[in-house]
Amino acid sequence: MRELDGADAGGQFVRTALSLAALENEPIRIENVRGDRSTPGMRPQHLAVLETMEAICDAEVSGAAVGSETIEFEPRLESDGEKATIPGGSYAVGIATAGSITLLFDAVLPLATALEEPLSLTVTGGTDVTWSPPIEYATHVKFPVLRRFGLEVCCDVDRRGFYPDGGGRATLHLAPSNIEPIDLEMRGSVDGVRCYSTESASLANSDVAARQATGALERLSTRCDDAGGLEVRTRRETTAASDCPGSAVVLRLEHAGGLAGFSSLGERGKPAERVGEDAADAANRFLESGAAVDRHLADQLLVFLALAGGAVRTSAVTDHVAASLGLLDEFRYEFDRERADDSVLVRRA
Repeated sequence: MRELDGADAGGQFVRTALSLAALENEPIRIENVRGDRSTPGMRPQHLAVLETMEAICDAEVSGAAVGSETIEFEPRLESDGEKATIPGGSYAVGIATAGSITLLFDAVLPLATALEEPLSLTVTGGTDVTWSPPIEYATHVKFPVLRRFGLEVCCDVDRRGFYPDGGGRATLHLAPSNIEPIDLEMRGSVDGVRCYSTESASLANSDVAARQATGALERLSTRCDDAGGLEVRTRRETTAASDCPGSAVVLRLEHAGGLAGFSSLGERGKPAERVGEDAADAANRFLESGAAVDRHLADQLLVFLALAGGAVRTSAVTDHVAASLGLLDEFRYEFDRERADDSVLVRRA
């Protein structure tokens, strides 16, 4: 059994470890789960991940409880040579809080490389909540990038879920996939932007979605004027049914080398225009760097780099990226880092 220490990591460590254990059909034990968090141990959203992986992989697990700081996961899959084979099927899981649906999807996405048949996973919880990418970041940024390199993935969003009530629902669809090496080394010129702004129905009378979009695009245009500006290719404002008030905005920058995404969530007392400006400020920082992908996507692509090879250029090696690289090293995946003045290239060795 491979033993792992999560003392210096968070939930992404758990999700990636479970994915790799499934793909290698190898039992793991994680101690000090989420050890660097103020409330260490399993939270409801991490328990939902473990239970989902248990069902898909017919696994034996221990420590499957909120607050548990040690878990064991032993997949019981068939193997085709050195590679596990994962049956498809339909699964459903509910997160007891407004836990992130998109982060739960992160644990399942790599399994597409070992699927025998299509797999669907319906999750209820939070679609647009703190400490995770909004659902439209996944559907308009991350999934298109993964499809470009061979991952067969799509998502249906049935209902939006905001903090604190959750109640959102989305279904992930995967098909057996062969991933090509990830080539996101060079950015090239940035020439287009798409803006996706969402408000709960309870905020429609305040025009929150429109104000978020205006704040984002106006702030972004001031940065891009010297370069001739960006073509606004999509401005979509959505009013969504939900269990509680909430809003989100996602910007997708389109460049010669791919995509990058930036988001912000509405907060009580925070002007909608400022929500949009926060997303634009993150995009502006990206434009000032030499990165080809945003920091969040860089972290989430590392497991696919491990599986298929390739390289991504990001603005910096964040704590999340460093923790993920450390975990991948535990599974014998080695990476090189090449630093430039305004970016870092992370390459599978």
